[in-house]
Amino acid sequence: MNHLFIDGVAFWAPALPGWPVAGPALRGQPAAAPAAALPRRPAPQMLAAAERRRAPDTVALALEVAAAAVLGSGHDPAHLPSVFVSAHGDLGVNDYLCSTLATSPTLLSPTRFHNSVHNAASGYWTMAAGCHQASTALTAFEWSFANGLLSAAVQCAADARAVLLVGYDMAATGALASVTRSDGLLAVALVLSPTRSAHSSARLDWALHDAPATAPALQSAAARALAGNAMADALPLFESLARGAPGAMLLPLSAHQALRLVLAAV
Repeated sequence: MNHLFIDGVAFWAPALPGWPVAGPALRGQPAAAPAAALPRRPAPQMLAAAERRRAPDTVALALEVAAAAVLGSGHDPAHLPSVFVSAHGDLGVNDYLCSTLATSPTLLSPTRFHNSVHNAASGYWTMAAGCHQASTALTAFEWSFANGLLSAAVQCAADARAVLLVGYDMAATGALASVTRSDGLLAVALVLSPTRSAHSSARLDWALHDAPATAPALQSAAARALAGNAMADALPLFESLARGAPGAMLLPLSAHQALRLVLAAV
């Protein structure tokens, strides 16, 4: 098996805004009463105030977890190649585009149009972080996170350098909700490194498994509450990271192949 180290971890959902909150909940501990009203969406501080207001939910999600994971990893964000993965991209913006084109095409917003592309979040990240490294935008429908993790792990091993992995999805809305399912907001991020550092929290061994596999059952009520989001295939790994216990799992990559993971302490 190949191995890598996890140097940074981040998580965001409306009821679990940040890994310090999400980690205990994903271990099955009772959620603490929030000190204030929970935010509807994150407000990434790396964007200027005007840009934060204009940024769509997917961009806000992706930048929030990307910044948190990189901060915890000790790596320079300007030097990290990245993989951004989303099953559907921004369904809200695309529903707006389709509705406007069907009813009042001359009123289409150029700003919202450029936010509809699948690599919008990675573009915002590279500009905000001043990063000129390679960035990949990837989708694989219900297996998106697992395929994104495989892509980042291969880059990490092949290039012998740390890689930022970001996964995010939002709720399906409008007519698109009749043909695809995704509930709520969810974003996750990892900084993967080929070598152990003072910031490494776990070792992850990985290999391809050439056989069908079933996704691991979710163990916590907090994870099960997020299972309707299109990025839910990330939840078994983040539950394991939260528990900090060694263990193996298979994350399906397709109907015929899976990613075998073995998580170990460092």
